[in-house]
This record gives sequence, C-alpha cells and structure tokens, in this order.
Amino acid sequence: MALTLEIVTPEARVYSDTIDTVVIPTTAGEIGILPGHIALVAQVAEGELRVTKDGKQLSLAIGGGFVEIDRDKISVLAERAITVEKIDVTAVETALQRAQDALKDKSTMDEAQVENLEGIVRFAVAQLGIKRRNR
Repeated sequence: MALTLEIVTPEARVYSDTIDTVVIPTTAGEIGILPGHIALVAQVAEGELRVTKDGKQLSLAIGGGFVEIDRDKISVLAERAITVEKIDVTAVETALQRAQDALKDKSTMDEAQVENLEGIVRFAVAQLGIKRRNR
C-alpha cells in the first residue's frame, strides 16, 4: 500500500508523488508516516523532510506550515519548500548572512519579526545541510 504526498507553497506545487514513507519535521518533533497512519494535523517546523520511494531517499528543505494526514494522503501546506536540485548555495548563504546580521539588533524588532528571521535562519541551515549531504 502506498502513500500520496503533496507539498505546496503559496508559489507552487513543489512535490507530488506516490511514496512509501515520509518523515516530517514538526514543532513537536519529527513524525514518521507509514501507510495506515492515523488522521492527524500538525504544525510543520523548518528542517529536512525525508521521502522514501522504491528504496531511495529524497530530501527536501521545508519551512513552516501545516501537514494534514488523512488515511494514506499527506498534504503539506508549507510557507517555504525546495528540492535539493533547486538549492542555490550562494543565494542561501547570502540570505543566511542577512538574517543573522539583522538578528544582531533584536531590540528594534517586534516578536513576529524576530520569529520570521529565526525561521529564515533555520530554513537556510536545513538547505545547506541537505545540499552538502547530496553532492
């Protein structure tokens, strides 16, 4: 029995396929999903989403959003998501540096701005880690 996984962002459908398993980073920790998983809605955290299909593993960087599991259908509505092939290391490193520089002076920011910048940092770190492991 297979799972159907769809990952969408506000800009595009990033991934859609039939898979064997998936591990998703959530704010409560990683959750592994196999066929027959109970229905669930969870908040997605920034990190690495790992898909297994036909014995091969694929990693995507994901940032924020929600996952809904309904029987064998998994829908991820993410703020940001990218496959390893599309990660531009130079652009990610630049974004990471800008976010880290901005976070040096948190006193002028409200809580939402700080949280957004910290999310950008976590997403950038996830992208760099995935890209470096998949060279």
